[in-house]
Amino acid sequence: MKSGCPYGTHRVISPKGVLPQPADIIDNTMEIYDNEVLIDVKTLNIDSASFTEIEKRAGGDLEEIKKIMLGIVEKAGKHKNPWTGSGGMLIGTVKEIGPKFQGDLKVGDKIATLVSLSLTPLKIEQILDIRPKIDQVDIKGQAILFQSGLYAKLPADLPEGLALSALDVAGAPAQTAKLVKPGQTVLVIGGGGKSGLLCLYEAKKRAGVTGKVICAEYSEQALAKAKQLNLADEYLCVDATDAVVTYEKITKITNGELCDLVINNVNVPNTEMASILSCKDDGTVYFFSMATNFTKAALGAEGVGKDVNMIVGNGYTKGHSEITLQCLREHQGLRELFQELYA
Repeated sequence: MKSGCPYGTHRVISPKGVLPQPADIIDNTMEIYDNEVLIDVKTLNIDSASFTEIEKRAGGDLEEIKKIMLGIVEKAGKHKNPWTGSGGMLIGTVKEIGPKFQGDLKVGDKIATLVSLSLTPLKIEQILDIRPKIDQVDIKGQAILFQSGLYAKLPADLPEGLALSALDVAGAPAQTAKLVKPGQTVLVIGGGGKSGLLCLYEAKKRAGVTGKVICAEYSEQALAKAKQLNLADEYLCVDATDAVVTYEKITKITNGELCDLVINNVNVPNTEMASILSCKDDGTVYFFSMATNFTKAALGAEGVGKDVNMIVGNGYTKGHSEITLQCLREHQGLRELFQELYA
């Protein structure tokens, strides 16, 4: 059995010298190296920005979505969306473990990978079902987890689909828990979506009674669901691609003080400036959205003279899976909504 690099560089075909995520093509041979794990895949949870882009290109046609996805994997050896650069994550069952893999896994464990499909060697034999409303795709196939790859054993007290939908965005509420301080004014853009709802819950818990949490959402229906669950203090129906209107509404709702922290969870482009303008000087903008153009964000902030801290939406922070699943355990209404919408 061959020895492998902990970061999976032994799988990179092109270009040489890069890690698996930025690579164009990786080796998706399902014969494991000595420090890898082979997974029988059950479901892919495609990240929202990626699935939205694929669905748009397919004109909503499910068979065309299948062709696009199969084509991506056949060409790249992984599911890295060539238009968004993002992937998603998966759930499956451990089939084989390399003798030098260090971890607590055993054959038969059901796990969710917490690293992006954009770096995960993947082979799809057949796409069995697509659930476009929740960005999930059931497949017959296999995947490889590197030594450095994060994972979570699926919890016994939550249904698989429910856990998958939450773990897919685990970085967002966990980063929110780390960033929000008592008494702050926090704006969650895209607050009615999957990651947005979890962020609202964590933000309100951490900001406390002296803080203010604002839910901004394009969809009136999604906004109503957040409001029904009492996840924020203020609710705003707004198109965040319109930076000026968003800024004006946030200015009004905060009495001109703007926000200490802005969390962007949308799955469409061109919301960078709405986020930046809504943030006060020396505040923080957390771009969890993979639709973010960081050139636009950096140059846009400079162009309007905004001195704000901008954080790239790292999908990982310590304890992120535990924090996210705990949100569903603590808030019955949130759990029921996730069960209804995503599981």
